[in-house]
Amino acid sequence: MKRIYGATTAGKGATYAWEGNGNVGSGSMEILNAPAPSQVTIKLDFMRPFEAHNVADFTLMPRGDGTIVTWAMHGPVPYKFKIVHLFMNVDKMVGGQFAEGLANLKAAAEK
Repeated sequence: MKRIYGATTAGKGATYAWEGNGNVGSGSMEILNAPAPSQVTIKLDFMRPFEAHNVADFTLMPRGDGTIVTWAMHGPVPYKFKIVHLFMNVDKMVGGQFAEGLANLKAAAEK
């Protein structure tokens, strides 16, 4: 997979893009907002295998000796995908990827 980092690599305005195979596809992301230590908002643009434009929000809340992290993604749903949603549980399809991503974040934070 080819990874491309922008001139700004941390905080608001940082960018990252990827180009991969059919499973990974291609796209880019940009940090839109990152008021430390409570939130990170990222614009996600997927180009392949299908085009989608979303916003991901990571909300961090101190809790005891740790931090509760919530990861949400939202964006427009084109008509053809609304039809797909009638027959497929999209939350079930991508929920595992969200759980895996949060577990990876937890492991990195605990190093």
